[in-house]
Amino acid sequence: MKNLYFEEEDVKVNDLFFVCYMVERIARRLHQRNRYIVNTIGKEKAYHLISVANVLHAQNPLDVEEEWIKEFRLESGNFEIENVNRELVMRIPTAIQMGKVYQRLICDTMLPNEDYVEGIFRVYNHEICDVIDNYNCSAYYEPSYIIAKAYHEGGF
Repeated sequence: MKNLYFEEEDVKVNDLFFVCYMVERIARRLHQRNRYIVNTIGKEKAYHLISVANVLHAQNPLDVEEEWIKEFRLESGNFEIENVNRELVMRIPTAIQMGKVYQRLICDTMLPNEDYVEGIFRVYNHEICDVIDNYNCSAYYEPSYIIAKAYHEGGF
């Protein structure tokens, strides 16, 4: 995928990871599902964000959160991702860990001629995210090839 502003530059996998990480951080902060964040931002703005991710990753993530929340008018919800059965879940995965899970899933399931932004919208709007984001089950820490296989087969 080419950078929106510098056509000679490719968007890197690390730029995709940064966007996934920030989506996760903001979704947790606002008590929303990831798909809400992605869909509210929209594809056009997502192309911008992934194209400037190599610069944004050097900024304080809290500042980036604030900026995205204000710019895209993201609102609080009532989805509590950390509301888990403490007998089943000793430790909730971090936003960094989940950003990596989603970055891998997008890359592992890329369609021919699909770019990262199209992959973001395809994956985050898939029903498998409800399973991955349920930390009472083990889906989020399965190896990436198992998660990709579950994606293709419609479930675990």
